[in-house]
Amino acid sequence: MGQTIKEDYTGLKCHVTGSGLFIVLRLSKLTDYAAVILVRLGRRGELTTATTLAQETGIPEPTVAKLLKGLAAGKLVESYRGARGGYRLAEELDHISVARVIRIVDGPICVTACCDGRECNHGETCGLSGQWDMVNQAICRTLEGITLADMAKPGGLSLEAQDSAPNDKVRTKDMLVSG
Repeated sequence: MGQTIKEDYTGLKCHVTGSGLFIVLRLSKLTDYAAVILVRLGRRGELTTATTLAQETGIPEPTVAKLLKGLAAGKLVESYRGARGGYRLAEELDHISVARVIRIVDGPICVTACCDGRECNHGETCGLSGQWDMVNQAICRTLEGITLADMAKPGGLSLEAQDSAPNDKVRTKDMLVSG
């Protein structure tokens, strides 16, 4: 097992193993939970309470309530008050990209501190300031090309399906980099 060198707000972890250095992009637990909740709402197709979602998903109810509030603010779910209130999807799962969920829950997708015109502490000395933008854009395109409907399918969206997808969907083969 490798040694973790660094983890920052981006969710990137650097690991050193016997084979070299690997960078791992890890989503937050809240983003993962949000996807689970949204897919559950999509499958139910009816008004559902936070309590019911917590029971069905095993996610603690306070976490479900917090996420539903943020997802409602992000216009992914609609909330209804009252004795017969609850939550339901504002859009179909096939219109909600993984990237959109990440942005609503965690904010901008940035693989490094210096993406999208941001500055970092090492910008003048590293020589790569701003160069991570192309990697960040490729990751964003991939995440935009995968919907929650894709995620909800048994087995998810296979690499073969992604590679044969039309041009508005991301082709994973075009994004592989050998090292």
